[in-house]
Amino acid sequence: MSSSSRGPGAGARRRRTRCRRCRACVRTECGDCHFCRDMKKFGGPGRMKQSCLLRQCTAPVLPHTAVCLLCGEAGKEDTVEGEEEKFGLSLMECTICNEIVHPGCLKMGKAEGVINAEIPNCWECPRCTQEGRTSKLLSPQDSGEGPGRRRADNGEEGASLGSGWKLTEEPPLPPPPPRRKGPLPAGPPQEDVPGPPKRKEREAGNEAPTPRKKVKGGRERHLKKKPKPPLASAEGPAVPSPSPQREKLERFKRMCQLLERVPDTSSSSSDSDSDSDSSGTSLSEDEAPGEARNGRRPARGSSGEKENRGGRRAVRPGSGGPLLSWPLGPAPPPRPPQLERHVVRPPPRSPEPDTLPLAAGSDHPLPRAAWLRVFQHLGPRELCICMRVCRTWSRWCYDKRLWPRMDLSRRKSLTPPMLSGVVRRQPRALDLSWTGVSKKQLMWLLNRLQGLQELVLSGCSWLSVSALGSAPLPALRLLDLRWIEDVKDSQLRELLLPPPDTKPGQTESRGRLQGVAELRLAGLELTDASLRLLLRHAPQLSALDLSHCAHVGDPSVHLLTAPTSPLRETLVHLNLAGCHRLTDHCLPLFRRCPRLRRLDLRSCRQLSPEACARLAAAGPPGPFRCPEEKLLLKDS
Repeated sequence: MSSSSRGPGAGARRRRTRCRRCRACVRTECGDCHFCRDMKKFGGPGRMKQSCLLRQCTAPVLPHTAVCLLCGEAGKEDTVEGEEEKFGLSLMECTICNEIVHPGCLKMGKAEGVINAEIPNCWECPRCTQEGRTSKLLSPQDSGEGPGRRRADNGEEGASLGSGWKLTEEPPLPPPPPRRKGPLPAGPPQEDVPGPPKRKEREAGNEAPTPRKKVKGGRERHLKKKPKPPLASAEGPAVPSPSPQREKLERFKRMCQLLERVPDTSSSSSDSDSDSDSSGTSLSEDEAPGEARNGRRPARGSSGEKENRGGRRAVRPGSGGPLLSWPLGPAPPPRPPQLERHVVRPPPRSPEPDTLPLAAGSDHPLPRAAWLRVFQHLGPRELCICMRVCRTWSRWCYDKRLWPRMDLSRRKSLTPPMLSGVVRRQPRALDLSWTGVSKKQLMWLLNRLQGLQELVLSGCSWLSVSALGSAPLPALRLLDLRWIEDVKDSQLRELLLPPPDTKPGQTESRGRLQGVAELRLAGLELTDASLRLLLRHAPQLSALDLSHCAHVGDPSVHLLTAPTSPLRETLVHLNLAGCHRLTDHCLPLFRRCPRLRRLDLRSCRQLSPEACARLAAAGPPGPFRCPEEKLLLKDS
């Protein structure tokens, strides 16, 4: 059965997660690698979205969502105690076919698969081993190591700590010379440098092979290795062509080398000769002169020196920093001095000129105060035209005395330049009715308009109007909340009650609408509970609009005109038009309000015109006049 027919995602590699126990996982960011320098916490743009090179996990584990491909269950090795039973119930991921299965579900023994002892839950499954599929991994005979050799994800050698060979705590050996960029010169290897016996000599003498260290790209890595088993034949299997993933990792590694390479132009020829000699000696002492990964022995010149391309001295491997050496190698060269970073604030605005400079170099005879008196007779459109005349007029036209009221109603959206223009003009009255203003925009505006006295938000959504609950409005006198959708007692309670985090003695502890004199609540679903809150937290109301409120009736009028109501002495204008629950029994209650000058009872179905006429004739101290039916007005 093929892997594609065994279930969805049978051949898809599962991304592993951190083990959270290794030394790399528990340490902090270094702040020096190119990934750390890209992080926003270190002042970078934050585009790479990669973890620190020193924090890349060395033993990544399978995700907790991984299940067996055959039985569909997760790993159950914690339920047993024996080693063989734990192995049979643990999840193992094949580095070749990427299938995750229980070894017990395959009915095969542990010895039939090649286990990777360095990465948890990683092996070469028995089926891939029997079929000879080694397209992504080198065989143990060719790689010079046993089945416990550490591989990267999917058997590829990575360029970082999390996806490469596992590092040990051994002290670093002397580094080998850098890899030659050009073609290697043909010639026999050095014979005067002592070293381990050749491969054929070891085979002839049946000697145990000495462990080799991995040299890749001029950087050494120390591996945990097992003794190499004796080879069956002198020639190993053919090396497969590199996969696209391997080529990608090679390119990434070359990029890391270029980033960490520091040019050194002050070195002399004697220094380069001594470096090459010492590096050649260390290579002959530490590395076996056998075949490389591709089965060929690298040729070396008689002097052991490496050529320099482009006039640059080759950088010695191991000196690039903490990328591949563990414990850390020598410190990288110091960075060039950088200027200190300071917060740059814009300079304060210069005072506005008192006179208008002319092209001839003289000033206009009219001062700024005279020009502002002329500008006060212009409308918003004419003022905008005047702002285009010159820079001086543009600055003068921003005076807040020229913008007592700004109307942005009936606009679908408000742009940031419009909001900035409103804040710069500091109007006393702002009309945002039936606009698409958002809560964030309204909160931004209200926090910068501390002198705002009139605010019209009729027709907006409650999601936007809820910004009033967190914005201080000390100078607000008029608030228009007519025809706002989904406003009930709970929303109005949130608006009227004082902030919960205020300290005793502050003004906000008495309510946010403490100084409001006119409140318009037409078309809202208000009940008597909301009116009680209104009487308690808005005691200075002189004008109240409750028109078209379906729940307002005779008990509501009784609350407004009760002896304990603060509005009984302050109420001047009362609009109850369209309240169909009002009857003729509530009309005598309005005589309790001595300062009442306007009473609108139009469109109240249960109120008779005769009862309204009797109220107009008697009225509170002084009779009313009725210009329209059920509209009572009193001249002051």
